[in-house]
Amino acid sequence: MTDAIINWISGPVLRAKASKSFKINEAVLVGDKKLLGEVIRLDRDEVVVQVYEDTTGLRPGNPLQGTNSELSVRLGPGLLGNIYDGLLRPLDTQGRYVETGFDQKRGDRTYPFTPNVKVGDVVRPGAVIGTVQRDDSRSQRALIPPNMEGEIVEMAESGCFTETQVVCVLKDAQGDLHEISLSHRWPVRKPRPVRARIPVEGPLFTGQRILDSVFPLACGGRAAMPGGFGTGKTVLQETLAKWCDADVIIYVGCGERGNEMAGVLHEFPQLEDPLTGRPLMERTVIIANTSNMPVAAREASIYTAVTVGEYFRDQGMRVALMADSTSRWAEALREVSGRLGELPSEAGYPAYISSRLADFYERAAHVTNLNGQKGSLSIIGAVSPPSADFSEPVTTHTKRYTRCFWALDASRAQARFYPAIHPLLSYSQDVDVLADFWNQQGNPQWSEQRRRFLTLIEEQSRLERMARIVGKDALPPRQQHILLCAELINESFLRQSAFSPIDRFCSPAKQIAMMRVIINFIDLSGPAVAEGVSVERINDLPVMRRIRRMGEEISEEQLDQFKELMRNMEAEFTHLNEGVINNAR
Repeated sequence: MTDAIINWISGPVLRAKASKSFKINEAVLVGDKKLLGEVIRLDRDEVVVQVYEDTTGLRPGNPLQGTNSELSVRLGPGLLGNIYDGLLRPLDTQGRYVETGFDQKRGDRTYPFTPNVKVGDVVRPGAVIGTVQRDDSRSQRALIPPNMEGEIVEMAESGCFTETQVVCVLKDAQGDLHEISLSHRWPVRKPRPVRARIPVEGPLFTGQRILDSVFPLACGGRAAMPGGFGTGKTVLQETLAKWCDADVIIYVGCGERGNEMAGVLHEFPQLEDPLTGRPLMERTVIIANTSNMPVAAREASIYTAVTVGEYFRDQGMRVALMADSTSRWAEALREVSGRLGELPSEAGYPAYISSRLADFYERAAHVTNLNGQKGSLSIIGAVSPPSADFSEPVTTHTKRYTRCFWALDASRAQARFYPAIHPLLSYSQDVDVLADFWNQQGNPQWSEQRRRFLTLIEEQSRLERMARIVGKDALPPRQQHILLCAELINESFLRQSAFSPIDRFCSPAKQIAMMRVIINFIDLSGPAVAEGVSVERINDLPVMRRIRRMGEEISEEQLDQFKELMRNMEAEFTHLNEGVINNAR
């Protein structure tokens, strides 16, 4: 059946003469191959559609068919452990590329299902009707769709079912019957409803000291990670995906280079989950939409990813979404907007870029779900500003909707400093709400210690400019001491080795111990310098090498060695001060 006839095509955008009424955001099937598209504008009897697949071969006169539903994806137990394109179509069964017009199917794999409701029960939207046990021993919940409720009139017994087999029949208040399976469809541009947004209860712990202890992200929060080419955005996101304490990882490669995305697809299935010892892919969903894929699908990919994240959040899980990168997504918006003839705004981006970024980031939250369970979705969005210009539109608008800003610096990256996050350009607005977490971990002085670290680094930046003019040795001892302390913070605490089996992850207890060692050094060395001890003598103390290397030499099982390190440091400073007193006599 033909609902419209195409009369104009420009890349992924087309216009069609409609013979029926359409709705904004309605999914449509285009041409004989039934390419997937979406209505983005209505003008009397003409519809404007963006097509999410290659439009090569389409011509005026081809048919267009409406679906009477919004662009949506199927959410179910088969998502974890797989790789999809921007429209959630599996890539592992498609060879190099997704076939044009390929229907969204995930095979006939079966999953053991155990119901926890019975005939006659009345279920509310989002209710849990049973448990699905996967082969990897990870259990998931089967949910009633958020837009459905009623009385159960049929319920399957325990057994194995595919994602689309009916396990439950529901009768709503109007008497209509609805078949419920282990999966259901949900529009990607429509946030899944929740009972309430609630205050955060702790951080999304990453195991990276500069993030957890200096610029922490609340669980259910939003972070921006801007950086120029070669600053390590993708590597850091892969590290966060492996080591953060989320239950589920959603990684979306949005418009990235094909060879870079190929590296991610090759490495992720080989990574071991440090939490379980099993493959990391068992709790990961990868959405790959490279720069050579259709540009309109790139625009939809981050909405697809955040919808998948909300689905797992509604199961009571902690979800972390890594988007790499939102700049490529914004470029897709700019290209489609240009083909529509819209007036450009800053840097050629459409005027609505800010609101689109808000639509994406505001879906991150810590919530009470419709079924009464708590869940969270945290979003970490990488930004690739041209020439590392943080004043460009995507970066500046993103800062308005995120509470953490992790600025990656090219000079630190070139110096092999990892993570290459610049401590003076970065910030976190979640510090105050996360102070209680560190208090519970046994470090009530965390906020003050963090402030002292950043103050010393800021003073180091000012003094280094002066030292380049007069020379470091010409600075007064107190200023040389500041430079030594700041250098120690950078080298022994903020720098972390991703290749070291000891240092690649740092627990809260180890981070607390390392901060205390550095603070103790600052407190001991300051009075020593004031009493006349030279900074060179302090720097030559035997304990200094161990302090600089403590992250790589003291493992999680040897935290008692930090106490020994503190005792050695205090003994060496006592001996140093006694020598100064004796010389004075």
